[in-house]
Amino acid sequence: MYHATKIDDDAARTPHSHQDHSTGYREQILINRALGSPHMTLSIGHLADGGHVDTVLHSYEISLFIFSGSLAITMRGKTTLLPPNHCIVVPVGTAYALRAVQGSVKWLQMAAPAGLEDGRRQDTFFTGETLSETSPVLPDMRDPRDRNAARFDPESMDLKKLAGGADVNAPTVSPSMATALLAYSGIGVKMLIDTQVGAQLHTMFVVDYQPTAIAHPHDHPFEEAYVFIEGEVHALVDGELMVFNPGDVLWAGVGADHGFENRGTGLVRWIEVQAPQPPARYSYRFSREWEHLAAKLEQEHGHEH
Repeated sequence: MYHATKIDDDAARTPHSHQDHSTGYREQILINRALGSPHMTLSIGHLADGGHVDTVLHSYEISLFIFSGSLAITMRGKTTLLPPNHCIVVPVGTAYALRAVQGSVKWLQMAAPAGLEDGRRQDTFFTGETLSETSPVLPDMRDPRDRNAARFDPESMDLKKLAGGADVNAPTVSPSMATALLAYSGIGVKMLIDTQVGAQLHTMFVVDYQPTAIAHPHDHPFEEAYVFIEGEVHALVDGELMVFNPGDVLWAGVGADHGFENRGTGLVRWIEVQAPQPPARYSYRFSREWEHLAAKLEQEHGHEH
C-alpha cells in the first residue's frame, strides 16, 4: 500500500484540538491513519507571525524540521531557537510550547505512532500550565546537554569537503560515526533524528541522489515517507512508474515495493522518515536478490521448487 500527495499551504487548517489553545497555528495532514498508516502522522505545521501554541503533550513521539522562519520551543526548562534546517525531537509525554520568532514559521512534523482518530481515546493534552520560558538559544551541537536537537548542514553532504580534517574549533557537531555521512552508489544519507538524539519510535534523515544514482526495488518491515525538496526523481512503487518533484510526498507502507532513480543531471534531495525504527537486521528486502535465488533454485533443481 502507498499514497502520494503534495504540500499545499492553502490546505492547512487549525485543528479542532488547537482552536482554543493556539494563535495563528495551522496544519496540513499529509499522512495519517485515515490514509492507511498506523505508525505515522506526517504533517506541515504553520505558525503566523506572533503566533503560539499553548503548553501541550502527546502520547506519541514527535519531531519538527524547520523549512522557513524561526521557531522557539520551550520544554524541560529551556527554550530552544530553531531556524531553518534545524530539527528537534519531543519525547512521549514531554510538555512543550511553541511560538514564532520574527515572522511566520513553516515546518515538517512527524508523529509516531499515528495519532488516534477513533474518538475513544485521547492522545493530545493541553496541560494549562505556563512553562518557564527563557531567552531562545540556538542548539550547540558540541554541547552534550543539547541531546534532542540536530541541524542539517548541506555541506555535510559534500564528500569532497568531508575528505579533509575538521577544524577542532569549528562550531559543528563533533565528528563521529553517529554523525557520519553514509555514502554509496551515488547516494548520500545524513541522519538527523534517531536514538542518538532521544527518539525511540521513528527516524528522520536527508537523502541525496547524484545523477545516475539508483536504488533498486525493495521493501521494509516498517513504514517510510519521503518529502521531496530538490530535483526530479523517478520512482517505481508497487509496479507503477511515478515522477516526483519538490513539494511532492510519498508514503510507502510495510511491504510496498519501491525504488528510485535520478535520471537527470542535477541533484535530487528529500527528507525521509521511518516508523517504527528499523530493526538491527533485515530492514531491507531487495526484490532482485530473492528473484536471483528463485532462478538459481530453478536452474539447480528444475521444477522441484
